[in-house]
Amino acid sequence: MSKKFFPIFLVLTGTILFLAFQTQGKSDDNPKSKNEKILQNVGMLLEEGHLSPKKIDDDFSKLVMKRFIADLDDDKTIFLKIDLDSFKRFESNIDNEIHGEKLESFYLISQSYTRRLLQASEYFKIILSKPFDFTKDENIVLDGDKVNFPTSEADKVEVWRKRLKYLVLSRYADLIEDREKNKLKSLTPDTASNKNGTPKEKFVYKADSTLERESRGQVRRQIERYFTTLKNHNTADELFSSFINAITGSMDPHSNYFAPIDSRGFNEMMSGKFYGIGAQLREDQSKIKIASLITGGPAWKSGELGVDDEILKIGQGSAEAVDVTGFGVTDAVKLIRGAEKGTEVRLTIRKPDGSSKIVSLNRDEIKLDDTFAKSAIIKGEHKIGYIYLPEFYMDFEDPKGARCSDDVAKEVTKLKAENVEGIVLDLRGNGGGSLPEVVKMAGLFIEDGPICQVKGRDEKQPFQWKDRDKTILYDGPLTVMVDEFSASASEIFAAAIQDYKRGIIVGSTSTYGKGTVQRTIPLNPESENAVFNKKTEDLGTVKLTLQKFYRINGGATQLRGVVPDVIIPDRMELAKAREKDNVSALAWDEISKSDYKIWTSNYNTDLVAASSNEQVKNNMAFKKMRDKIDSIDKESERAYSLNIIKYQSAQKLLKARYKQLEDLLKLPVQLNIKNVEQDLDKLTADKNKTEKNNRFLNTLKGDIYIDEAVKVTNKMIAQSNIAHQGKPASSVKN
Repeated sequence: MSKKFFPIFLVLTGTILFLAFQTQGKSDDNPKSKNEKILQNVGMLLEEGHLSPKKIDDDFSKLVMKRFIADLDDDKTIFLKIDLDSFKRFESNIDNEIHGEKLESFYLISQSYTRRLLQASEYFKIILSKPFDFTKDENIVLDGDKVNFPTSEADKVEVWRKRLKYLVLSRYADLIEDREKNKLKSLTPDTASNKNGTPKEKFVYKADSTLERESRGQVRRQIERYFTTLKNHNTADELFSSFINAITGSMDPHSNYFAPIDSRGFNEMMSGKFYGIGAQLREDQSKIKIASLITGGPAWKSGELGVDDEILKIGQGSAEAVDVTGFGVTDAVKLIRGAEKGTEVRLTIRKPDGSSKIVSLNRDEIKLDDTFAKSAIIKGEHKIGYIYLPEFYMDFEDPKGARCSDDVAKEVTKLKAENVEGIVLDLRGNGGGSLPEVVKMAGLFIEDGPICQVKGRDEKQPFQWKDRDKTILYDGPLTVMVDEFSASASEIFAAAIQDYKRGIIVGSTSTYGKGTVQRTIPLNPESENAVFNKKTEDLGTVKLTLQKFYRINGGATQLRGVVPDVIIPDRMELAKAREKDNVSALAWDEISKSDYKIWTSNYNTDLVAASSNEQVKNNMAFKKMRDKIDSIDKESERAYSLNIIKYQSAQKLLKARYKQLEDLLKLPVQLNIKNVEQDLDKLTADKNKTEKNNRFLNTLKGDIYIDEAVKVTNKMIAQSNIAHQGKPASSVKN
């Protein structure tokens, strides 16, 4: 714990204990009393400790109300407008409840939600009991932000009718497509048996009416489970956690409340000691989608899963798969983990282009050593070293444990032994990690000096994190790759390299933009209540935003992130999941710049960046990629047709665009990438390592973004070579 944080911690925990003592006379078994304690303690933490607290007043109360309702019913399929009208009397009162008044708003809203949810759960059985007419010309808007709450029970039934019709239509269209594919296969020669000699299933033609009925059956089972999941998980405690998180989330996106059970689960997750497939999931409009893949995990190794893939079913070994559409993320994760190492899990997934497939994976322990830094050699116009760093890791429990700065230093040393002329450091998808490791790692590439600044709300002067080691491990051309998901520590490193003009940053329009620091604070810091000689209630914990990062040039990385020197179109911009896309994100600001000395070298970073940006601008693949990204983005904003012909036409067009985008991402001629000589014995030690290494190299070989980073590095090398010959850098060919 830093010395700067310690006084704040004492003030906060002292006040919390005071509040706990004040309310000790009330029954600890009374859930309402406990909830009021939590509410008041959280409010006090936010007001006294948050980096940039909004005033907890009527305006803040309205923000919380809006956020809580959106968390409960973002699709606007549960509440009626009359419910929203009845909530208005609490719009300006939540702040008073936080400050000690009797808690009423939460109970009214949650009780209304539970009642309306029960009503909505009865609609689907009647609606799905009859066939849909897909020849009608109807449309549906799926974006909850673009529709209003239904004004009557009849309007609400109509909302559900269209949503259910859309779900059935999507499955119906898939079944028709599968039928036609299977029909075509049955007409081709050599279809009597599979390659292994087992007889093929005889093709049975199913009528459209049969496929429509089967589709309704699938959706009925799916929605039945969806409502069961909602009812099981919307307990009083879980709804109250959502209410508290509406409060913390109204302050900023990274301040969160963890109820006792969630806190324990969070700690278990952070330990990384579980068996699974190495995929992080998220919920998107009642769908379970892949948010990211853990490098080295079974999902990543398979090469068959990607970000935004929707998980439709989860099967255990040969058992019948469970349709998880409508499941909560927590339940889906339990199904995917839920067994020992080596057991099989089968995922039925739908790709963003609409195609479906079954992926079979064996569970494994998700180990940290699968995410360590690794390197390779790229041979071409010049010999370039490549280092991939998925996170800024550090073993906090073991002083002799793995540290990314040490590992990157080892990779740099190996690359230097191979006489590389430049290095590409890949931080794409790196969500951050240890700040001390960032500082040490940046120090490998500069002589010494400040790397970043950190400042809290009551600190007059920022604290400067500095590299104090004057030794430089590598002083040659350096290119750093980033993307929309390079966050926090990655942004600090990229910003420092950019501010020192030590190298060139290459990537999409900007990095993520998370420039804040959080610490976890228990709401009851003492496990024993000395005054009352009894154990205190476990009220959970709050992850609180306390400080902000600043670049050495004075600007924050918050919100704006780091804008690369060379900008390349990236399809993941479609996700719109950066800090700036969150309405409660803290603002960008700046402080005084640090005292630092710009790096001097034989290449001009401004000249190389200008030349490279012009090269990207004139690259036909990138031009087409930008057009495809824009067209797909516009397509996502449209209303969806419930007419089968129009739906199929739109899906065909969407799949074609995604296919074209995928093709544009493939290099026509693969890069020549090899392992570092020193790694060969280790990488060929066993079959698993060999397969993993081959997959790693093959992924790099066709990466159009690495190819562009190599071109940027080649320009720096060319300038350096000309400078060695006594010629001006501007004479290099661009």
